[in-house]
Amino acid sequence: MDAQELKNKADRANPEHKEGPVAAAIENYTSKLPSDLFLWAALGSMAVSATLKIMKKDEEALFVGQWAPSFLLLGNYNKMIKLAGYNADK
Repeated sequence: MDAQELKNKADRANPEHKEGPVAAAIENYTSKLPSDLFLWAALGSMAVSATLKIMKKDEEALFVGQWAPSFLLLGNYNKMIKLAGYNADK
């Protein structure tokens, strides 16, 4: 299957470009959360990570510190669905 066939097949799969029920439910719920909640969660995970590092709990510090990018990415997703996603359809 070449690239053009694959593109044509993908275009036919969802011609109305509607979200599935799971994505719609997630967007409905997350659109109600304030965007700065995710920023504070990221900052909190960095603070906890730094505290754990000071306490010489290096593995735990690394584990908790890796949450920050995920929280920031979720905050970005939240902002995008508010601006152009779930709320735009209503």
